[in-house]
Formats: sequence, C-alpha cells, structure tokens
Amino acid sequence: MSTTVDTGLTQTDRTKAAAKLMLGWVALLWVLEAVDHATGHALDRYGIVARDPDSLTGVVTSPFLHFGFDHVASNSVPLLVLGFLVALSGIRRFLAVSGLILLADGFGTWLISPSGTMTLGASGIVFGLFGYLLVRGFVERKALGIAVAVGVAAVWGTTILSGILPTDSGVSWQGHLCGLVAGVVTALYFRRPARPRPGALTA
Repeated sequence: MSTTVDTGLTQTDRTKAAAKLMLGWVALLWVLEAVDHATGHALDRYGIVARDPDSLTGVVTSPFLHFGFDHVASNSVPLLVLGFLVALSGIRRFLAVSGLILLADGFGTWLISPSGTMTLGASGIVFGLFGYLLVRGFVERKALGIAVAVGVAAVWGTTILSGILPTDSGVSWQGHLCGLVAGVVTALYFRRPARPRPGALTA
C-alpha cells in the first residue's frame, strides 16, 4: 500500500523553511550571548545546576545560553548543519524531535552531572541531532537517510566520540551523552511513518 499526502509544500519550500529556521536559531544564540556579555553574564544563572530544584527551568533555557563567544562559535556550525538536515523532513517533525531531545538531555544532565556544577550550551542538542540522524536512515530503511548518516558520521563522528568521554573536566560529557542517547531514542520513537491526515490520498 502506498500513501500520498498533499502538504502543499515543494521540496524547495521545505529547504527554504529549514534554512530560515536554523539561521534564525543560530542568530538567536549569538544575540543572547551578546546580551549576556553586555550585562556581565547575568543570563548564566539560567543554566542547569545539577540536582538543584530551583534550576529546573534551566532544562529549557540552558541550550540557548553559552559561556562566551568561543563557546557559541563551536556549536554554531554543527547546529546549523545538523538542524537543517533534520528540518528538511518538515518543521513540525523538527520541532518535535528537538523538543524531545531538549527535555531528555536537560533532565538527564540535571540528574547525573556532579553536584553544584552548572551546564550551559547547545551541544546537548547538537549531539542529539547527530544521534537522530545517525539512526533515522537505518531504522526507516531509506537510502538517502543512510547516506546522511554515513556523511555526518564521517564529518563529526570523532568529535562526538571524544565529546562523550570523561577526559576534560571543563566539558559536560554528561550533557553530550544524554543528548546523544536522547537523539537515538527519538529516532526509534519516530521510526514509523505518520498516519495520513484527512484529505490524504491512499492507494
């Protein structure tokens, strides 16, 4: 059985929407860091402090904040590229995937990081998007998805592997690991195609 869903969007429309979304997201990170710098790092208090109930709001806010411009720069390119690749499948799917990764990564980081440590940065989302793309093509058995998985593994695989190892006390490997696991689980969760919406054509 094959299904056809008339979304009204061409692939060009999807590509433009994905590009605009990710450029806007990355631009927002730079704007927030500029505000943080101008206010004497006043925004850093909205990070995740491990097992501190008062910092649970940081689960949502911490991926948008960073410890300086170098930190933002290190996350900008992978977030832009990986997010764009995920968003090509649709903005709704991207938002669902990113939302699940953000929450799972944030709560996981809050739970397993050393007590009293603060975590900021979009790298958990980056690792999650990587994990999602790495697994999605194989579980959906789509040639293009598998090609994307191989490509991102070739480009960022070594960086991802080193990022989940506890070798640098100044890097939240806990956040990286939780993000990666969240991305893999999210890909498995979305492995089945969505049911046709009303008005879809089925044959």
